[in-house]
Amino acid sequence: MIVMLMGIVFSLQGMNVITGSSVMSGVSAYIYIGGVVAIVGLVLLVLGLRSSSAPSKSPMASASTP
Repeated sequence: MIVMLMGIVFSLQGMNVITGSSVMSGVSAYIYIGGVVAIVGLVLLVLGLRSSSAPSKSPMASASTP
């Protein structure tokens, strides 16, 4: 989620919505870089949620007790 938020901030700085003393402000390359970073963050978030919601199979659970 943090990676996705960083991408959004990069994009907003590139669009000059977030201004300041940053060298990223108003540079259009950061719009695209931020978009890619945000998409990567979203993919990682979805993959993380999918793996945590899947039932975990413990190696001990499949072992039969004598």
